[in-house]
Amino acid sequence: MSERLHVDWTACDARGTCLDLLPELLEADDWGYPLARTGEAAPAVPPSSRDYAVQAVRECPRMALRLRPG
Repeated sequence: MSERLHVDWTACDARGTCLDLLPELLEADDWGYPLARTGEAAPAVPPSSRDYAVQAVRECPRMALRLRPG
């Protein structure tokens, strides 16, 4: 099953945990907020990165990340 990482930018405060865990999927904008490297609003999570994506969702201090079917 494929999944996508959704970032709720209204909740995010750019602490960077997700950027540290998913550098192949996310990069920081000029203010430190996460953006998909592909330019998508909700990038696809490759199977090799799923465990890191789950960890990023769990560790997000503002609960701004969600994994959704995709």
